[in-house]
Amino acid sequence: MVKTLILAAALTAAGALPALAVDVSRSAEIKAPAATVWSAIGDFCGIANWHPAIEKCEISTKDGVQMRTLTLKGGGTIVEQQQDRNDDDLNYRYIIVESPLPVEDYVSTIEVEPIETGSKVTWSGTFKAKGVDDAKAAEVIAGIYEAGLKGITDKAK
Repeated sequence: MVKTLILAAALTAAGALPALAVDVSRSAEIKAPAATVWSAIGDFCGIANWHPAIEKCEISTKDGVQMRTLTLKGGGTIVEQQQDRNDDDLNYRYIIVESPLPVEDYVSTIEVEPIETGSKVTWSGTFKAKGVDDAKAAEVIAGIYEAGLKGITDKAK
């Protein structure tokens, strides 16, 4: 009886735990200097110039924080908030505020680092799956990163 109660309590406690975060990271090596690649990435709304899924980007400010509204080709919008940007270290971090994507609690960083053959761009994110399993959410985000990295590579050449 005691073992049954302990097992029931353990299962109840496990169900009360928050969902674990999903991590996705993709990188691309580009045969161009880091400063050139960072310039190709551009400002926070520069994503419209290199990501093939973005039709347009509109920048705004809310409570002194930079926001971008991405209009997707084929319909839909994503609202993101820049958390920080470091032009010396060639990176910025942002969160998704509103989105049709199957994620929540999404935090992402895009960064450029110099390497011997040019540059390495890494786009990574942490989130919880929403409405789909973790693997499907990770697949969607990985596809977004891969398409974007190809766009950066093409633009930085």
